[in-house]
Amino acid sequence: MWQSLRIFTVMTLHDAYESCQRLARRHYENFPVASRLMPARLRPHVAAVYAFARHADDFADEGDASGEERRAQLEDWRAQLDACVSEEAENPVFLALGDTIRRFDIPLQLFHDLLDAFVQDTWKERYATFDDVLDYCRRSANPVGRIVLALFGRLNDENAAPSDALCTGLQLANFWQDVSVDRLKPRVYIPVEDLERYGSSVEEVLEGKDSNALRTAIAFQVQRTEEYFRAAVPLFARVPFRLRLELRAIWYGGMRILEKIEKQEYTTIVLRPTLSSKDVLAIVTRVAFTGGPFAGPH
Repeated sequence: MWQSLRIFTVMTLHDAYESCQRLARRHYENFPVASRLMPARLRPHVAAVYAFARHADDFADEGDASGEERRAQLEDWRAQLDACVSEEAENPVFLALGDTIRRFDIPLQLFHDLLDAFVQDTWKERYATFDDVLDYCRRSANPVGRIVLALFGRLNDENAAPSDALCTGLQLANFWQDVSVDRLKPRVYIPVEDLERYGSSVEEVLEGKDSNALRTAIAFQVQRTEEYFRAAVPLFARVPFRLRLELRAIWYGGMRILEKIEKQEYTTIVLRPTLSSKDVLAIVTRVAFTGGPFAGPH
């Protein structure tokens, strides 16, 4: 796929944005991508950002390339990122993204932070401390929220902190949801210090062994993650109505994942919880008809 991205036909800016939106529609993430809750004028720009990150994520994780080859692909992606700000790109992703960055004056460092996280995925498989996990979230998740705020003209210090809390909370929830999936990569995001504190180990996780010790370690992660969702609540009163709806949907979705992990007694080493159609309906109903979210999961 990477090599094919180096061969392009001449296309207009409109075509480039259309290409990014087609890609966004083909994928699903916990972060809603260019959803109907977003104003129509911003959906193409959200899709351009998503296309950039989607390809970078694929370079880091998909296929049979070696770690060295993956890092080379990501550094080529980084070079195209730097170039797209000052010159018209041939790659449709960067043709659209360059226009978006210039139009909304988005800090380029946010995109470099994302790439740094993807590069880290090519070599780091363990996290010694929770601070190490948070540092990864700072680069893998938080830039996305800040970019969205920039698109709405609301990126400032006051809004950045609760936005970071929401994005970190969502990333953490995804880690505890995906324990059974990540161990096959093989990655373990549960901090080693916490596994050892409760009598579990990285080896136990990699073997897929369910134990009371591991469940206790995961329960501790879920409880501390709820604090990040609570810290995000002040953001909702500071953003426009359409973005508020989008962020509330994300908030409820993340909290519902944590609830489902708790309901299955923290056995995510053997069973990955997912949002059902009933869950989605409940989230939509809450977003549309309640004034929340409030400070708790219920």
